[in-house]
Amino acid sequence: MDIGKKPRMAGFQITTVLRLLPVPRLFAIIDQRFDNRSCLCGHQDRKIIMSEEPPLPRSTVAPPIVASPARRIDALTGDPNFMTSLARGLAVVHAFEARKRQLTIAQISHRTDIPRAAVRRCLHTLIKLGYATTDGRTYSLLPKVLTLGHAYLSSTPMAVTAQPILDRLSEQLHEACSMATLEGDEILYIARSATPQRLISVDLSVGSRLPAYCTSMGRILLAGLDDLALEDYLQHAPLQVKTRRTVHTVEGLRASLDSIRQQGWVIIDQELEIGLRSIAVPLKDSAGQVMAALNVGTHVSRVTLQALESRFLPVLLHASQELSTRLYS
Repeated sequence: MDIGKKPRMAGFQITTVLRLLPVPRLFAIIDQRFDNRSCLCGHQDRKIIMSEEPPLPRSTVAPPIVASPARRIDALTGDPNFMTSLARGLAVVHAFEARKRQLTIAQISHRTDIPRAAVRRCLHTLIKLGYATTDGRTYSLLPKVLTLGHAYLSSTPMAVTAQPILDRLSEQLHEACSMATLEGDEILYIARSATPQRLISVDLSVGSRLPAYCTSMGRILLAGLDDLALEDYLQHAPLQVKTRRTVHTVEGLRASLDSIRQQGWVIIDQELEIGLRSIAVPLKDSAGQVMAALNVGTHVSRVTLQALESRFLPVLLHASQELSTRLYS
């Protein structure tokens, strides 16, 4: 089964300024950040200190995001309908990460390549609108940002159609079932039917993101890219070692993706976290293009690799075909 047929990238097609920072990705970056709800306290009225910050030591400055947002913004400034200020605001929000909830102006400027003065104005606006807060030095996002994205993600035709199928799968297999699309270097969860058992250290829900290279749905989606898009990904993707089982070299990942293109499905065994294994299949449109991925995740103590292939795979493939028929026939 060849899942890499056509020269077209998987996932949603985003236009205009939101091509710069896709809407689902913008909305997704917040989800994992609010497991601890202590930030719900009202900080909106705190006074913002506008003093210039001294440069940070090199070791404390976060690495810049690949393909500087500022450069992409500059490339579009000739468009009379392009709003530079909006694009910069989206880039500032995007600078926050799940493991870096608080950032200084200097750190955000370094991550985005946007001047500090512009970053300061973006943060000031976000605070005034209730989307961010500050302690005078560092800034963090508030849960209000979630209101921008969850309605969008959960109401897309793909997500609405998939949800009852995922619910049925989860009930049948007694495991968490999910669907995701590719957004940059990460997968974006757009539908999920969870179980009471937590599988990994971070709670997953609609809007959550995980690295593409070491997740089952990510491998499926990467295998669905055309050769040019895949080579671009392999050249800049940060392949980090998550566990001793993680495939973290370009050669190893390329070999895995070649196998997936022929096989049509994949099992990932403890590459993201020890104890977590999952199986994923593609969701294709009527032309055979990979549009999303479906998976079932489980713990090594509950399901063997053999059971994933013999018992879970047929059910998952049937669900993918059913969803494809409903969406694209």
